[in-house]
Amino acid sequence: MAFTKRPGAVAQARETTRTFMSTLHPAVDAQAAASVELVVSELVTNAVRHARGAAGSLRLQARADSITVDVMDADPRPPRERTPDLTGGTGGFGWPMVRNLATAVAVTTRTSGKTVRAVLPR
Repeated sequence: MAFTKRPGAVAQARETTRTFMSTLHPAVDAQAAASVELVVSELVTNAVRHARGAAGSLRLQARADSITVDVMDADPRPPRERTPDLTGGTGGFGWPMVRNLATAVAVTTRTSGKTVRAVLPR
């Protein structure tokens, strides 16, 4: 799924993810599906809010034991850890949450952008 960097992109990515997850056989349990949707939401939100460039893309892949989420954008800078803002102002919770939910996370950078990959248990 290609997306432009606008707030509606996150809702579109969540809907795409729900549709993708609903087509899998055998079905993914509700908790695993919710975790995948949350990771997609966080990674697309990060691309929309923080990445340079006007667009990005989402790719989902199912394997027998895992779901892979790839979010690509035009900014070669990797995600960075921020101190969470406990007053509700600037966030800082998403990247640690992605790393906690995923069994593996990788960031591949290139001069034209990056891919953030999260692998979650199925």
